[in-house]
Amino acid sequence: MNFADIAELGQRIRASVATAVVGMDDPLEVALATILAGGHVLFEDVPGLGKTLAARSLASALGLSFRRLQCTPDMLPGDVTGSYVYAPDSGEFVFRPGPIFTGLLLADEINRTTPKTQSAMLEAMAERQVTVEGNSFPLEPPFHVIATANPIEYEGTYSLPEAQLDRFMVRLSVGYLDQQGETEILLGRLRRQQEATHVDPVLAPGQLAQLQQAVERIHVDPDVAAYCVALAAATRQAQHVAVGASPRGSQSLVLLGRALAALDGRDYVRPDDIKRIAVPVLAHRLTLTPQAWAQGVDPTEIVRGLVSSVAVPPSIAAVRG
Repeated sequence: MNFADIAELGQRIRASVATAVVGMDDPLEVALATILAGGHVLFEDVPGLGKTLAARSLASALGLSFRRLQCTPDMLPGDVTGSYVYAPDSGEFVFRPGPIFTGLLLADEINRTTPKTQSAMLEAMAERQVTVEGNSFPLEPPFHVIATANPIEYEGTYSLPEAQLDRFMVRLSVGYLDQQGETEILLGRLRRQQEATHVDPVLAPGQLAQLQQAVERIHVDPDVAAYCVALAAATRQAQHVAVGASPRGSQSLVLLGRALAALDGRDYVRPDDIKRIAVPVLAHRLTLTPQAWAQGVDPTEIVRGLVSSVAVPPSIAAVRG
């Protein structure tokens, strides 16, 4: 599969999703690139903006099996991973897989479930396996998580631990639509005469794996890699930051940059690819000092400032086309 084919398939996937989702072109492109790069996505925004619909539509277009997990404070790890149940016919306990055994898992309102249950998801996201009563069960690829979180409601919620935030390749914000986009949503609902939407699959089973393998062939100049490391390292020295991005942050910049290049039909990564994704890749990995947190400092603005101040190596600064 050549890179022109990848770009063409990417356009068809975005067009298919756009039949159900309005006004989310840029977040959905980054989310699609994240899946091509093998990562997980966190949508953090207020309710009612279509995050759940976007995840379901993307799963349909990619031809992935889809399971939704509505996170609640009383949810147990077994509700996610599955558990052993007694089988009367054999007189033995057998493992019954949970909803995490799927192609794309939507963890809706992930910050409403307890840290113990979040830890069960962490193992799956990090190692593509779950452990139940000392036995490990692998998750068949492809396996991806799209989680949603409400950033303004704190009652009955649990902050995601830094280790789990670090496992999300990107954190995306949708934002409110303009009036034209919101009107289009209303008119679309009236035309359908029903609440449900339908997105036609674009990829055949196994085709996503081929795309992901093709992305691995994208060329990354050593100076581009050094630029990614410089951006991540700068977060560790930035004012107001107690803990900066881990090496997983710089790795995510490279991996996601390759996927964006593939969707653009290119076989190489440009500095502009890295600049475009710096905020969604790095901002959620920063831990602010208590003083900065109390003052309402926004990690997004810190990363934007670093993108402006960290110099692109001269050997790749002119690479644009």
